[in-house]
Amino acid sequence: DLLIPAETMREQTIAMYCFLDDLLTRTRPVWARPADPRRRLSDAEVLTTALVAARYFGGNLALGRHYMQQHWGMKSLDKSGFTRHLHRLSETLLGLFATFGQALKALHTEARYVIDSFPVAVCHNMRIGRSKLLGPEAYRGRCASKRSWFYGFKVQVVATTDGIAVDFYVHAGSEADISGLRALAPDLPEGSVLYTDAGYTDYAWEELFAEATGNRQQTARKGNSTRPHAPHETYLLQHFRKTIETAFSQLTARFPKQIHAVTAQGFVLKIALFIFVHALD
Repeated sequence: DLLIPAETMREQTIAMYCFLDDLLTRTRPVWARPADPRRRLSDAEVLTTALVAARYFGGNLALGRHYMQQHWGMKSLDKSGFTRHLHRLSETLLGLFATFGQALKALHTEARYVIDSFPVAVCHNMRIGRSKLLGPEAYRGRCASKRSWFYGFKVQVVATTDGIAVDFYVHAGSEADISGLRALAPDLPEGSVLYTDAGYTDYAWEELFAEATGNRQQTARKGNSTRPHAPHETYLLQHFRKTIETAFSQLTARFPKQIHAVTAQGFVLKIALFIFVHALD
């Protein structure tokens, strides 16, 4: 990202601001009170700064603020004031992503989606005893694909077969993938197919998902499964699941080696910013 031309960076920043400002205007409830005229920054400016930080500065909000002040004349706001404003907008950010995701689903006429998870460690295993960000052992989980343990969060991501994230859910690292899927309860257009790996096996959930939504969950079966797929279904499942691996490698490449946050809520907020800006990009 350091090699991105200044003009491209400028154009993308303008695009993000215009998109967020329009989306905030369109989704603003009619009963909402008007914004306080005394505030120094608008919601669109704060969210754009956070996304710029995630896009170009590894999530460093201070660098994002400095860039917006130097290049766009954004009013200065101290670190704590900006952080408080951003945290107040955390639910708004998630709501905007949900609206954005619905628009992407409407455009994805193929109606095939893939879900998988990836771990985001808070610290190295040897530093778990000194970490004060998270407390319970519930955050100690195992990544089956990497055959390693981690301490932090697990992120469930629903993506199109083009690799664009349309929904996500963050939960404790020890929770199973199927638990994350139940909590996420993806809202997909009727008639969609959701491809998952064997970690999401739950026959009762698959039946309930089909009955309640009119969609199908195609889960990779183990060798001893009592409900094996037909050969053509297995081929399609393997084919479409390859896209999620590529999507995850591109998404996690945006994450810095260590996400700096003072609170668990701040850590999760930065994860959301990385996912949002990746989908926008």
